[in-house]
This record gives sequence, C-alpha cells and structure tokens, in this order.
Amino acid sequence: MTAEIKPIESSLQSRVISNTHHYIDLASQLFDRPFLNIPINFKLTGRAAGMYHVHGRKRYIRYNPYIFAKYFDDNLQHTVPHEVAHYIADMIYGIKNIKPHGQEWKDIMQQFGIEAKTTCNYDLQGIPQRRHHRFAYQCHCRQYEISTRRHNMIARGQQRYLCPACKADIRSSDA
Repeated sequence: MTAEIKPIESSLQSRVISNTHHYIDLASQLFDRPFLNIPINFKLTGRAAGMYHVHGRKRYIRYNPYIFAKYFDDNLQHTVPHEVAHYIADMIYGIKNIKPHGQEWKDIMQQFGIEAKTTCNYDLQGIPQRRHHRFAYQCHCRQYEISTRRHNMIARGQQRYLCPACKADIRSSDA
C-alpha cells in the first residue's frame, strides 16, 4: 500500500504564489498593460493540478496541494504559467469569446516560453481523490444510480425524473 501524499507546506505554497505573480508581472510587460494579482488558494482536489476560475466578477486560481507536493518542480514550471495564461487570455479577450485552450491561450503560453500542453499524465497514487457518491433509485422496470446533485434536486422537490421505458417516476430505493 502506498503512503498518502501530504499537501505542500506553506513555504512551498509561498514559492507557488511568488511564481504565479512572476508570470502575471511578465504578462504585464509582454502586453504593455497592467494585470492585477488575483487570489490564489490551495483547495483544489481531484485529478487537476490547477484551475483558473471565474465566478461573477471574482477571478482566482486554485492549485492542488497534493499534486504539487508530489510533482512540485514540474507544476511550478508548467501548471503555474498554464493557469496564469488562462487569466491573461480572459483579461485580454474575454472568457466567453475564446476557447479554453484556443489559439489566444496558446499564443500567451508561447510568449511565456512554455509548451502549450493542456494535460499532464501524472501517477496519482497516494493522492486523495474526490469520490462521487451515487444513490440507488428505481422505477417499475429497472434500477438506476444517480448523482448527488440529482438526488438532492429530487429530495428538495425541485425535480422529477421519469424512466424513459415505463414513464414512471424514478424513486429512491431507500424510500
């Protein structure tokens, strides 16, 4: 059994934040316009090493502290500029006007001098993974496993799901 990876410590988080700010400053120089530093956190879990996120007018970058712990140097060199390039592409072109890994993003990565890779192939053994819980439901003719989101919608009375075969309501097997 493989030992579970521990998240990166605060001193390494500081290096990641500093490197993120470095690429934002570099973009300001390359594009001759100021880009503000945005919030950075280390609350990302799952299979992604990093994620640029827009929620309303708020923009921030999330990093996976477990993947950074296992592959620190590679993520510092590739994931950090990758996520900053998403931020810069959003600021220049508007996130709704471009594809996530489209030509605009690729051009920014090229300006950074980094290969425009979209995914990494890491061995995630020892890294905690999100577990998606499934709920047992049934109709008159068959059984289903549904997601937490759909289960919650049904439980709150906000949604009904019908079996495509028998047209009956799909109901919790626990009920």
